[in-house]
Amino acid sequence: MLEPGTAAPTFSLPNQDGDDVSLAEFDGQRVVLYFYPRANTPGCTREANGFSDHLDAFAERDVAVVGVSDDPVEALAEFDTDHDLGFTLLSDADGEVATAYESYGERTIGDETVEIAFRNTYLIGPDGEIERAYEGVSPDGHPREVLDDVDEIRAGE
Repeated sequence: MLEPGTAAPTFSLPNQDGDDVSLAEFDGQRVVLYFYPRANTPGCTREANGFSDHLDAFAERDVAVVGVSDDPVEALAEFDTDHDLGFTLLSDADGEVATAYESYGERTIGDETVEIAFRNTYLIGPDGEIERAYEGVSPDGHPREVLDDVDEIRAGE
């Protein structure tokens, strides 16, 4: 995991609509950048719905929520439509961005070894530095945990 205080690696990836989105577009704003293994799987759906359920609270705090997986754009579009998520999903098809965030590698699923994004999250500050890093998170309750940390950071500013 990248450590708090580290500059967040820059990126530009296609979103669920096929439009390129870069980290630079969020300059001056906090960003929850969360990596997840696969769209429309049970754990990833619970996590995404959790962020969606708290989206108004994140917006009130000027925090953007961005999900990243190695799913193709079409799968992300379907995921967004199926669950009416309302936030940006990015397709990191080759895992390059997830690798830069130390959130990509081999996992054994059943009898198969695959390259996949790990369930990690970064809270990136308005200055582009990592404020918090969450490794191997549980999809249940994680969005609330991040929101609580945002409140703690803001209280100390």
